Amino acid sequence: MSPLLAAIGWPVSPCIVRFGDLCVSPHGLFIAIGFTIGAVVFTRLATRRGITMEAINPIVFWSLVGAIVGARVGYVIGHVSEFDGPLEWFKVWQGGISLLGGIAGATVANAVSIRRFGLRFFQVADSIAPALAMGIGIGRIGDLLIADHLGKPTSWLLAWAYRGGTIAPPFTCANEVCQASLQDGHLQVVERSGSRLLDATGTAIAQGVGVHQTALYDMALAWALFGVLWWFSSKDRREGVTALLFTTWYGCSRLLEDSLRIDKRFGPLTGSQWTALSVVIASVALLTWFAARRPAGTTTAARIAPAADDAPAGAPTNSAPPDDDALGPGPRATSSSG
Repeated sequence: MSPLLAAIGWPVSPCIVRFGDLCVSPHGLFIAIGFTIGAVVFTRLATRRGITMEAINPIVFWSLVGAIVGARVGYVIGHVSEFDGPLEWFKVWQGGISLLGGIAGATVANAVSIRRFGLRFFQVADSIAPALAMGIGIGRIGDLLIADHLGKPTSWLLAWAYRGGTIAPPFTCANEVCQASLQDGHLQVVERSGSRLLDATGTAIAQGVGVHQTALYDMALAWALFGVLWWFSSKDRREGVTALLFTTWYGCSRLLEDSLRIDKRFGPLTGSQWTALSVVIASVALLTWFAARRPAGTTTAARIAPAADDAPAGAPTNSAPPDDDALGPGPRATSSSG
């Protein structure tokens, strides 16, 4: 069970600091930090693109409300058979939220705000996409500190090795031996000496020096996605392409990551994978339609205003505004395409 090159690991804890009986969870703390910093980034991008603070504040507020509700609803839908009754659906403190459900909830919650302020969906979504990628990257730090989203046993170079502490549910730990009862009677055991996955008869069907830490993969891919989107948004782009790049990239990421998890499956895929697959298919279809459609339509302004020296040679520096009828109704964006 020797790792290919190395293994990583650290002690974990469900509590980063205590105030008497009150425990501050790293999970919740870094989600809050990620949301706050993401909101600042969104505000910066949105104001550059003509969205007023009068609209931005309700969008941020309803994103928070929708994300909280949607994250729990998404988890309950995917794991409803694991609850003893409807009252347990509301016991959030026992764990169980869905990131994809939170994104969906925030989207639904903002439907009214976007229409009320006369905004277009992709006009807002293009500004949210980089901010959301950054928020996910920050939020996953909390998952690493509590050892959430552990996957299958492995011995590859990024195998996560247990170094003590209490692993997040569904694991229970005693004497530095952590166990989780999984679907189909499987049992996963994680301890300092390695990890084992046992079937219903107690036979080991997989083992390694550690496990796949899928939250680590998700964090790395989210930060890479943020870097790509930050670079991509440095120029004017066709409205909607930035948001669809986010949904395609992150959807593919979740399809890959969740294949390494031991989670409840509906046929060959987990609930998150089915959701991600649907989003990827829809996003690719829209991107294909955008590429085939002429004229290009409205664009999303670059996150930084172009300098006067960047204008093409011979181009006027103060061109007349585009004809409103040519752009159609709604708030105006830049008229160039990218």
